[in-house]
Amino acid sequence: MAETEDFLIRELHPEDDDIFKEPMRKRRRSDRDQRFRAFPSVEQSALKEYEKLESRTRRVLSNTYQKLIQSVFLDDNIPNSIKYLINRLLALIEKPSLDPIYIGLFGSTGAGKSSLINAIIRQAMFLPVSGESICTSCIVQVSSGCCEQYEAKIHLLSDQEWKEELKNLTTLLHRTEGPGGEEEDAWDRGDAAEEAVWKLQMFYGNGAEGKSYEELLRAKPRGKIPTSRVISLKAEEAGELSVKLDPYIRTQRRDWDGGSAETHIWPLIKLVEVTLPKSELIPEGVVLVDIPGTGDFNSKRDEMWKKTIDKCSVIWVISDIERISGGRAHEDLLNESMKACQRGFCRDLALVVTKSDKLHLPEYLRERKVGNEAIQSQREAVLERNEMIKLQRNKILKDKLKRKLPADSRVLEASELVYTVSAQEYWQQAVLTEEETEIPKLREYIRRRLLDKKKRTVTKYVTEAFGLLLLTDSFSCTDHMQNEYLHMSGLRRFVEEKIQLLEKAIDQCFAHIARPLQEGIWNARSSYRRILGACLVRSRGNQGFHQTLKAVCLKNGIYASRTLSRIDLNEAITQPIYEQIDPIFGRIFRSGKPTDGSALIPHIDAFKLSLQEKMTEIGIRNGWKYDSYKNTFLIQEISAILGGLEEHILRKKRKIYESLTTSVQNDLKPCYEEAAQITGKKACERMKDVLRRGVDRQVAEGMFERAQERMQHQFQQLKNGITEKVKGSIATMLTLASSPGDGLYKELADVKSEYKEMEKLHRSLREVAENAVLRRGMQNFLLRMSPSKAGPPKT
Repeated sequence: MAETEDFLIRELHPEDDDIFKEPMRKRRRSDRDQRFRAFPSVEQSALKEYEKLESRTRRVLSNTYQKLIQSVFLDDNIPNSIKYLINRLLALIEKPSLDPIYIGLFGSTGAGKSSLINAIIRQAMFLPVSGESICTSCIVQVSSGCCEQYEAKIHLLSDQEWKEELKNLTTLLHRTEGPGGEEEDAWDRGDAAEEAVWKLQMFYGNGAEGKSYEELLRAKPRGKIPTSRVISLKAEEAGELSVKLDPYIRTQRRDWDGGSAETHIWPLIKLVEVTLPKSELIPEGVVLVDIPGTGDFNSKRDEMWKKTIDKCSVIWVISDIERISGGRAHEDLLNESMKACQRGFCRDLALVVTKSDKLHLPEYLRERKVGNEAIQSQREAVLERNEMIKLQRNKILKDKLKRKLPADSRVLEASELVYTVSAQEYWQQAVLTEEETEIPKLREYIRRRLLDKKKRTVTKYVTEAFGLLLLTDSFSCTDHMQNEYLHMSGLRRFVEEKIQLLEKAIDQCFAHIARPLQEGIWNARSSYRRILGACLVRSRGNQGFHQTLKAVCLKNGIYASRTLSRIDLNEAITQPIYEQIDPIFGRIFRSGKPTDGSALIPHIDAFKLSLQEKMTEIGIRNGWKYDSYKNTFLIQEISAILGGLEEHILRKKRKIYESLTTSVQNDLKPCYEEAAQITGKKACERMKDVLRRGVDRQVAEGMFERAQERMQHQFQQLKNGITEKVKGSIATMLTLASSPGDGLYKELADVKSEYKEMEKLHRSLREVAENAVLRRGMQNFLLRMSPSKAGPPKT
């Protein structure tokens, strides 16, 4: 029987045994303390207590691991139960302290993403800013660490990835005579062609746009490309690193010629990672991500753009206060962010309105319709206007989210969905106080998010470690060798029955999407021509759109521009389907309580609870006087296994959600390829005709029905994966836990001291949590009693 993927239990075999692997080294205390500099003293105390708990737990696990290794070091036939135990100990020792929290700043050109990051980290002009023009040209990640200097890594496209883009760029610019020697349509360069020329000239020099793909492959680039495809920068001061970084991340002007060697490789850059030393404002473990608004023409960069959005657990949609109403770009960004809530790891979404200090007072007073009190100053007007925007936009955003997401989604429970910030006033404070710019409020949100995650992570870690020490101690005690194991066979039968019930529950859960999916297919069949026609029409007719449409076809229906809205024909055609399935899809993958049986995770939680209750019941009925260790271990281990299963489901969610557009894109690929090859007279109209006829043909042949089948197949694969993992993992665990004793157990090292210390650590979890609550209450009391800050002078 084929081995299934094991996400928590690594089976060890004699020939590839790695149980003697050394655990990772402990973090130095001085380094650990630096992680808390961004937090107030009250929160620092809580974090230090949780950090100490985690550190001491790792030390206990490491000591236990070393003792077991010494016990079995010379043994040629280590039982599976001991391998399992050693392997689980090693996995816990090497488990990351905290997965990074990615906060995506998602906005269009000139929205103020870079200015906002600069204000949050309190480094003016650190990332390049430039008013209304495009400034940041790639994804930029900013985090803090325990490094002594300011550091940056610039990741470049690989040689193969650049060759792929180069071929597309030259194909896009290639002009040939049409049939009968007719010249192509007057070549009015559109956005796609302009960007292609720009990149080639930047990388190879003037005249590169007229050369063929083969000629450019032989041409020497203007800049030096490191063989590692990574450029590392370091500096003692923020300003020094900023100067070094600028040519790599600032969008170069299209009329530019010359400059440094760094700017010549600018078209190769796909990601920039910046690390700040021991920041007092952004805690270690948080990554701020400046995400360009529309993706990229290069396939690798565009895929990275999507994956970056999807890995963000928090997305801030950044919008200029003057563009927040009625702008298509703003709506596109909101829609893309809501999709991230559906397909990715995003749990919190907020609208961050930038440049909130902008206000023309005479105009505002003339149009003002609220309140009877007279406005005395610019500051009062700004604050009143900002509060109205918050109320209005909060309602609009919440209504949008309700249409897309389940009613009990975490994001809908947020007290604040809209922030009005001003990076400029944060530095100047001519009109608003620092608090009124709401930059401190965003920092507080970041700290709170990290603190909550740290608390949950350490609690889970210590609890899981305690379960392992319970079992380890039971294995090292000879008194337990005479216990009865017959009760395990009854538990196995119970597990098998519950797995069958879980399979049925998953089927019923996934069945909820069948009807909305079918209705969406009907809607798509009746509206695809209208949608496609709208996508193929531009206000200037065919002028300039010829090359853009060609770019769309070269990239299988998708074109991401730095200046225009993202074009995705596959997504547009399937949009009527998503409009029908989005609410139920969100309910399937929510984590709230089951109501109508449509939620998947609650079924798994119910399965876990039933197993734990059954084990407790069997223990009481059979009088597990000595096996209480194993009983507790089994309960803890099931929580760990099924907790990992939840993460597995979330990772698979994206593939399921995107299966509709992926299916349509694959079916239309021959059509896109045919259209991309068209040149000559009236090429733009001929490309449109090929696309229309191709889509008509595929729809008639069942394109939407195939997409439906492929999504249902993805759901079925997820169900099979869940049941296989549950069967394999829990069956292995029960087998190992019920293994009869043998001589080896008598030779295992005594770990009673480690067990007792772990027991104390487990008990102290509650004490640490209670201390954190008391400190928070005292802090809130002191804040309420302190006088409020006065605002700046009236203006």
